[in-house]
Amino acid sequence: MSRDKLTNLRGNHSRLEVAQDLEITPQMLGAIERGSRTPSLPLAKKIADYYGVAIEDIFFEHERHEMCHKKEA
Repeated sequence: MSRDKLTNLRGNHSRLEVAQDLEITPQMLGAIERGSRTPSLPLAKKIADYYGVAIEDIFFEHERHEMCHKKEA
């Protein structure tokens, strides 16, 4: 997870405000934002819903790889 994703989503809202809305501590939110803690799946879903984005958009790096195709002889 890119640590900037969550802080960018939080924008001008304080960590305390967002943490209260998510019903977690500001310390926990900070740890998740820094990448030192990984949220449980239910909490990740709650965070994604709060920001109106998919879980994958926050917590996973998107790298698209083309599938390898066998060359026909």
